[in-house]
Amino acid sequence: MPRVTRLGRALLDLLALWLGRAAQRRLLGGLPDAALKDLGLSRADAVREARKPFWRG
Repeated sequence: MPRVTRLGRALLDLLALWLGRAAQRRLLGGLPDAALKDLGLSRADAVREARKPFWRG
């Protein structure tokens, strides 16, 4: 595979990861307390995770 293609694929993969992370964090921030409890999370945990920038794992 040409170098440029590998780089492009890597950038697309990174973008997909970031977009997925941002979407999951938005959803987590909107869950009701009962759902968070089922997941073993507190509201503070959910807020802290939802506030993380998309590039942080």
